[in-house]
Amino acid sequence: MSIINIRQGSLVLVDAAKVQSRGAIYVAQARIRQMMKWIWMILGIAIANPVLYLISVGIGLGGLIDKSVGSAGVDGVKYLTFLAPALLAQAAIQGTMDETVFPTLEGFKWHKTFYSMNSTPLTGTQISYGVFLTALFRAFYTVVLYFIVMWLFGAVNSPRAWLAIPTAIFAGASFGALMQALAGRLEDENIFFVVLGRFVMMPLFMFSGTFFPLTSMPFFLQWIGWISPLWHATELGRHLTYGHEVSPTMVWVHFIFLGIMLVAGLFFSARIFTKRLAK
Repeated sequence: MSIINIRQGSLVLVDAAKVQSRGAIYVAQARIRQMMKWIWMILGIAIANPVLYLISVGIGLGGLIDKSVGSAGVDGVKYLTFLAPALLAQAAIQGTMDETVFPTLEGFKWHKTFYSMNSTPLTGTQISYGVFLTALFRAFYTVVLYFIVMWLFGAVNSPRAWLAIPTAIFAGASFGALMQALAGRLEDENIFFVVLGRFVMMPLFMFSGTFFPLTSMPFFLQWIGWISPLWHATELGRHLTYGHEVSPTMVWVHFIFLGIMLVAGLFFSARIFTKRLAK
């Protein structure tokens, strides 16, 4: 395939070679510039969410739980310490979902910006990866801010706890990639957001060992946690932040599960974007 630059006289307006090699980065840059219009609101939410959750549930409800269980704590620690890694992973998952689903629907249906992008040398795969990179950017600063709040609240007591940051981002990336592929197939959202909120996000949040150990649930409900990226990230996060016991085999299982989700999501997302833009 020949590479053609767009020129105005001697001035190169579009360097097609650079677009072919850096297209996803250009898409991400455009998305981030658009995000900057609402950056203070986004940052406010990123800070307010952990503060409210940690005060109301971690300290408020957690204080009552700590009194009832005594010195044994929950999983051997205070409830705030037990809860915080799950909230960190949930923040990453929620952030990447928001930053993949809504821009994908906007690009294909609401404003159809992806079709304009695709009329340039940008490919469907590059557009897909660019949207995903933007979601990673949002997950990064959301999780970092969340972790800082956790530390200020005294919910972190391990020198390796900072490793929960990339672990949470990894989980968010895995879930976000799959959600981006799903959103790319939608011709009409209809009740999509209702179903997503009530039958996907809420069960994941409630039944992934977020507020209590997964093993305390009835066995016939534990499968929800097993297939949930939130549970896998929470287990790893608790292992890193306060030494929750996770066998080496299960550490590999958690990472492999999240890795499979990520690779599958990126693969199908790129294919779906390419096919839909070719119509």
